[in-house]
Amino acid sequence: MTINTFSGFNLIEPIQRALLEIGYEVPTPIQQEAIPLVLGNHDLLGIAQTGTGKTAAFCLPILHQLYTRRVPREPRCPRVLTLTPTRELAIQIHQNLESYGRFLNQKYAVIFGGVGQGKQVRALQQGTDVLVATPGRLLDLIQQKHLRLGKVEIFVLDEADRMLDMGFLRDIKKILTLLPVKRHTLFFSATMPTEIQKLANTILTKPQKVEVTPQATTVTLIHQTAMFVERNNKINLLIHLLKNNKRQKTLVFVAMKHMANRVAQKLEKHGIAATAIHGNKTQGARQQAIQDFTHGQVQVMVATDIASRGIDIDGITHVINYDLSNVAENYVHRIGRTARAGAQGTAISLVTGEEKSYLVNIERTTKHPIEIITKQPYHSETAARAAILSIGKAKAQLENRAKRMRR
Repeated sequence: MTINTFSGFNLIEPIQRALLEIGYEVPTPIQQEAIPLVLGNHDLLGIAQTGTGKTAAFCLPILHQLYTRRVPREPRCPRVLTLTPTRELAIQIHQNLESYGRFLNQKYAVIFGGVGQGKQVRALQQGTDVLVATPGRLLDLIQQKHLRLGKVEIFVLDEADRMLDMGFLRDIKKILTLLPVKRHTLFFSATMPTEIQKLANTILTKPQKVEVTPQATTVTLIHQTAMFVERNNKINLLIHLLKNNKRQKTLVFVAMKHMANRVAQKLEKHGIAATAIHGNKTQGARQQAIQDFTHGQVQVMVATDIASRGIDIDGITHVINYDLSNVAENYVHRIGRTARAGAQGTAISLVTGEEKSYLVNIERTTKHPIEIITKQPYHSETAARAAILSIGKAKAQLENRAKRMRR
């Protein structure tokens, strides 16, 4: 039986209230299939690309299970471990957990490399119900004895094929030896090359298999473009674009809450009416920002992904990805805020050399080319060259993977 609404899953009331507040109404195909299986404690093999809604497919039933089991938190011993290949995806999953669990007395932590570990260590010491982590930082903190995996009840391995591509397979195997043998395991991968199939066979017990393809999107109605720019010139390029399009209603996406405020303040200083919306703002402040944007008091709204969920505002002409998400489902959600009700829309992504590989994943998911615009005052040849190399490498990896699967 197909479940057409989130209320049909019989999730606990605090989760249903959160879903209602953030505007989730109709579950995607993977959510329809996976949520009942996870609630039924089945190990799960999910073959799903980004853009299918798989994050909610595992987060929602996990939060429900943690609530119903009522096991006390222990310092440095998470109850759930979600392993993901990149810091950006780890942050996104953590933000989703905070949004879905906003009315629950649970704690969620995220750890990844490239930043100081002090704040992450303190979060672990205070105890966490769900830990989202990248493999390298996870092993570092385990080695330093800041973290133990002996109490993990549920293990989620997300984007397993990307883990393989990025060389994390050895780290994953090491982490598996530290987990309890008796656990609930959820395994997600967009493709199933031989090594990933072997890994799935090793860690899953009598799994249920769910396989879906990304939902059709409105991308064909949206003129999608990308501009290469150095990070310190992003704000200048954004101001340039907005000053040349003063009559247009523009939604700007950033990765972090503090950046939403910073970008909005910079725009205001340059005479561009802007407001910010993010998770640290009260519900009343978020509603006021949406109202000002809807009624044209401000030209620009700067938002994070989680804060934007459920936003359905007519007349948005442009979506600008100030920070390009490497999670294609977030990109699709973002640009879908324009081109509503059959109207045309424009999506512009400001891309640095560090964000170069994200375009490949997005184009692969949407199956729609993104036009590169070089005629702009802050064009970066360095970022453009890095992107061309990355795209070539990614295509070669795809071709090699296809050859392996044909053998």
